[in-house]
Order: sequence, then structure tokens, then C-alpha cells
Amino acid sequence: AAGMNLDDRALSRLARRGSGSATRSVFGGLVLWNAGHDDASSYAEPVACEMDLAMVVVVLSQRYKPISSTRAMRATMATSPLFPAWVEASRGDLQVALDAVRTGDLERLGEVVEGNALGMHATMIATRPGIVYWLPQTVAALHAIRAMREEGLPVWATIDAGPNVKVLTEGARAEEVAAALRDRLPGTTVSVRYPGGGVRIEEGPCP
Repeated sequence: AAGMNLDDRALSRLARRGSGSATRSVFGGLVLWNAGHDDASSYAEPVACEMDLAMVVVVLSQRYKPISSTRAMRATMATSPLFPAWVEASRGDLQVALDAVRTGDLERLGEVVEGNALGMHATMIATRPGIVYWLPQTVAALHAIRAMREEGLPVWATIDAGPNVKVLTEGARAEEVAAALRDRLPGTTVSVRYPGGGVRIEEGPCP
């Protein structure tokens, strides 16, 4: 729209100025956001993945969050005694996750994804004052996911800065997982999401 002719890396850097998530959304599939040390080195890039993956999204609340993700992370960085340890653990978790993707090990990927997400929330809870996004239904969903895993379903939880839960699973079994979650968590909105493509420019008049 601005007449700029940017390659994907430059577009990712530009998107980052508006939102970290947008940095990754330039690409499709699995994406790695390089933290970098300045504007030029902080960008996202696609990660090769042959695994059949899906996310089952469990919406427990559509209310606005009591504290924004940006404010929450700034407070966590400034006051949570657990923050440095989580950052250090995340470096190792990332390498484990990348290796799991490379080798096609869904169980290993799921374990590190779930563990890192729970660590992030533990870090926020330890912020002063504590930041607790979870609802009683969030805890119920975590228990349901663990029970389903013990019964043989390939399911692992991840949670952004909010109360809603996302479930990493095999694409071929995603609908089965969604049905099981609807049975265990009545009253919730459950949907299946598969890896999509990146951003694209479509020629034509503006609406």
C-alpha cells in the first residue's frame, strides 16, 4: 500500500515494530523469531517442518484481559524473581523444540512446548503484584488435556498471556481431539486450526 518493495526479512522487521507476533505472521507454517541485538538482526524466518501438526483452540473467555500482554511482560521483567531463570530455560527449550521438529518427534516437541508455557505463567504469577490470567476453567482444561494424554491421545497444552488454552496435536487426529475436549469441557468454544500460509499482496482496488 505504501509502494514499498520489501523482501520477507525486511517485511518481518517492519511488522515487528507494530507487534512481535506480526513478525512471525509474515511467514506460513512454523516460524522462528530471532531475538537479535538491534533492529537489523531481530526478524523471523520459517522453520522447515514435515510434521503433521494442528492446534485445537479452546476459548474459555472472550473478555478483554485485565492487563495487556505488553504491560504484563514489562512488569514481569521488572519484578518477578523467576524471570531470569525462565529466560535461561527458554534458550534450552528452543533448541530442544527445533531438534524435535527436525527429527519429527511430536512427543518431545509437545513436552517442551507445554513446559515452557507453564513456566511463563509461573513467572507472571510470581510478579509483584502477581499477574494471574488463568480462570478455574483454564485449570480444568489443563487437567482434561493431561487425562486425555494418559489415555493415549497426542495432546499438549500451551497458553498465551490470557486464560484460553491451545492444544498441540497431530493434524490427522485434530477433529478427534476437538470432540474429546467438547465432551470434557462443556460450554466452551473449541475449534481446529491448521498451519496456514504467509502474508500476500493481492492486486486490486481498495474496498
